[in-house]
Amino acid sequence: MSVATNRHRVPARVVDVVILMVVVLAGLGCDRPSGVSWVQADGPNAAVTAAAMTKHQAANQMLVREQTDTRTRPDWPRFLNKSYDGVAGIQRPQWQPSVDVDWQQTPVCLWSMALGEGYGLGVVRDGRYYHFDAHEGTERLRCLDAGTGQEIWSQADRLLYRDMYGYEPGPRCSPTLAGDRIVTFGVAGRLSVRSVVDGTPQWSVDTNADFGVVQNFFGVGSSPLVIGNTVIVMVGGSPAEDQDIAPGRLDRVASNGTLLVGFDLNSGERLWATGDDLASYSSPRPMVIDGRVCVLMFARDQLHVIDAESGQHLGQVYHRAEILESVNAMVPVVDGNRVLVSDCYERGSVVFELSLREDAIQFDEVWRDPEGRRREQSLRSHLSTPVLIDGFLYACSGRNAPDSDFRCLELATGKVRWTDLSRRRSTATRLGDVLLVLKETGTLHIVAADPKEYRELAQWDLSQSSQDRPALRFPCWSAPVVAGDQIYVRGDRNLVVLALP
Repeated sequence: MSVATNRHRVPARVVDVVILMVVVLAGLGCDRPSGVSWVQADGPNAAVTAAAMTKHQAANQMLVREQTDTRTRPDWPRFLNKSYDGVAGIQRPQWQPSVDVDWQQTPVCLWSMALGEGYGLGVVRDGRYYHFDAHEGTERLRCLDAGTGQEIWSQADRLLYRDMYGYEPGPRCSPTLAGDRIVTFGVAGRLSVRSVVDGTPQWSVDTNADFGVVQNFFGVGSSPLVIGNTVIVMVGGSPAEDQDIAPGRLDRVASNGTLLVGFDLNSGERLWATGDDLASYSSPRPMVIDGRVCVLMFARDQLHVIDAESGQHLGQVYHRAEILESVNAMVPVVDGNRVLVSDCYERGSVVFELSLREDAIQFDEVWRDPEGRRREQSLRSHLSTPVLIDGFLYACSGRNAPDSDFRCLELATGKVRWTDLSRRRSTATRLGDVLLVLKETGTLHIVAADPKEYRELAQWDLSQSSQDRPALRFPCWSAPVVAGDQIYVRGDRNLVVLALP
């Protein structure tokens, strides 16, 4: 492994952790939290008890922890972070955070690393960075010192995968840290749990073989979700009679009821399977609906709602373009009881208000984009998930370079406030009151989270090399990860770790 370490490290300093939420407090008239940041994916000791609580009790518990825990948060333990919304920083009680950074300074590269094949970015905790990629016919998980990039351990499994469209045969998604375990879900469907200490395998399941998965266009691309002692992954298997259907003809492939499967974190035992749909490239995320902890799964055809503990299927609603080779990829955005899902091919976006009626979810439509009329659609999300801040979405809209832009729109109405950064796809991460917007070509834009106008505070061209770091090459498709005072950014075959100015 090649590691370039900068000797002139910026001193560690306190940086704001931001968790996008508004707390429910009886008598104060506040809204419910955005998402479920109090449902942590941190392992066996974080068992979900919210289903037994009233909404008032759950919100108060969250508020107490937020006000008493002001520790720094130098971690990013899963895809889109703990709160499932791409928010980073330091945990503190203030609800209007600000990060005091001089963005005009040239960023210092702390270390960089050559990567194998794949498209995902890693996770960070306890001073360690974990990266999942493909290397010389194996799927490889490496543990590195987050401060220096020095390798601590590396473990690998044999990989047999060939992409139908010629994309790299490496992982498409991020690992998930869960207590003393780390969970990976490979491009060929291998679900593995290892020790974070030295990478020792705990158990693994070949989900493609066990559940009869007919290969999707680009393989498996969904990050694992851990709630309590349950590992939840999107599988999307098919019956035996569909195994010989020609590659790519997913319109002829049926489901066998294994869209989402739950496994015991400690043993790998299958706990439940549910959902009649095929897999997409989205990832499961939790949501509390009328006091019940549920999992949202934006699958190939439909948005599904599943009980997180029992696996009971509670409801589904259709949202996918009719084009055979269309895919759903963004993770649903949650704001209280409202959920946004978006397609970039024909349908655009829709917002539903979700409510629970006995054991069934009711989907009440708030607004919907006009189908097929791209120029009139508010948002067409593709490979990136929008960031929600104070009722406004900041997101890349468009399928590819010619028709893409970065925009801000109002979640409640779909009204577009502004557009910018035209003709290139991008991803975004929130740090305090700014957005780190990474273009797929390697330019990092520091943008104010301002719904009134597009305000760029700085621009870092990481596609050009410097004395202390290599250039990032297309495609830069992973949103930046921020942990402590470090920003992790990856391009096609390398990773650079920058110090906050």
